[in-house]
Amino acid sequence: MSFMVHKRKSSKKHYHGDPLLMPKVPRINLLLLHEEKHRLQLKKFLLHRMFLVGYIQPNAEKRVISEYYEQLFQSILKHHLGEGVTGLFLIYPSSFLHILETSNGTLFRILLDYVAHEKETDFMIENMKIVVVSHNIPTRLFMQWYVCVINVPVLYLDDVTQTQSVLEVTTDFLSMSHKLALHLFKTVKVGTKGPGDNLHQVAPDLLLPEHTIKYLCKAEEFLDPETFLKMYNRPIHVISDSELVWPAPSRF
Repeated sequence: MSFMVHKRKSSKKHYHGDPLLMPKVPRINLLLLHEEKHRLQLKKFLLHRMFLVGYIQPNAEKRVISEYYEQLFQSILKHHLGEGVTGLFLIYPSSFLHILETSNGTLFRILLDYVAHEKETDFMIENMKIVVVSHNIPTRLFMQWYVCVINVPVLYLDDVTQTQSVLEVTTDFLSMSHKLALHLFKTVKVGTKGPGDNLHQVAPDLLLPEHTIKYLCKAEEFLDPETFLKMYNRPIHVISDSELVWPAPSRF
């Protein structure tokens, strides 16, 4: 007698979860929290980048301005723990562009120093405006702080700022500033004094026109340091008098 054995086909089924029920946000465990805490401890301060424009007094010496800021940076780092200052200071015949990269506390003290001297009639710079502040930047564009004096006047056939909006001028301003910063990052060696006073010969196409700087100085959309610091120090959560008394007072 023979028995026929029928092999049943395996009925294993692979479970496929509903994609709508699967978690889309990665879960945070204790290991990730420890790694994030360790990463923040290794990073001393968050870096910020600030773009400043303003006017220069007609009788101000360019060398005195650069020495003043160098002493200011050293004084701040000596009395305040923070990141060193890197950036670019372009000094035009009657205006300037100042790009600063440092910690938030150091930027705060640089602005405080300007406000303290703003009302002095013989102070070297005036009518400063804050164009843009970039918070928590991943890396620096400048390896150190450079000063460039634009001595040779540059002729511009067409002043396009007269027909552009503030947004368009600001966009072009930031684009050219970043291109100039990348050029200096690739060409200037660390430890040198930078491109010197011949930037108009080294990179004439990347040099910002002075009428653009003056346009931004006159724009009402940008804040001066004093107004900026008042907003910075203003408390976020304001408690009104009605919240301190319960029940609320009512009139009879």
